[in-house]
Amino acid sequence: MIRNLFLTTLTSLILLGNVFATASLRDDKDKEVKIKTSAICGMCKARIERNLAFEKGVKESSLDVKTKIVTIKYNPDKTDVAKLKANISKTGYDAEEVPADEVGYNKLPSCCKKTSSMDHQ
Repeated sequence: MIRNLFLTTLTSLILLGNVFATASLRDDKDKEVKIKTSAICGMCKARIERNLAFEKGVKESSLDVKTKIVTIKYNPDKTDVAKLKANISKTGYDAEEVPADEVGYNKLPSCCKKTSSMDHQ
């Protein structure tokens, strides 16, 4: 009985170790991309990061408002750079060569639009 319990516990630990090892290998496949945006302020930062969080495969994102660059860590098996740029565009911001989607841009508060006086600071 004790031997069966020991073997069951040992087998469980081995399986659990394999699960963690597999998860660790998956993390190694994550990629990172930096995308220049037309973001202006903290509200832009919150909006872009929030919408990217809903994109399948995105692990994390962080926008540096000063440089207007969003750094995105993502799983390339679930998304790609074109989809990430499309997400930013639909949110209402330029994403490098992909211009802001007009509908998304029109929904932005005036302080977040490219013509805002904040853009010239």
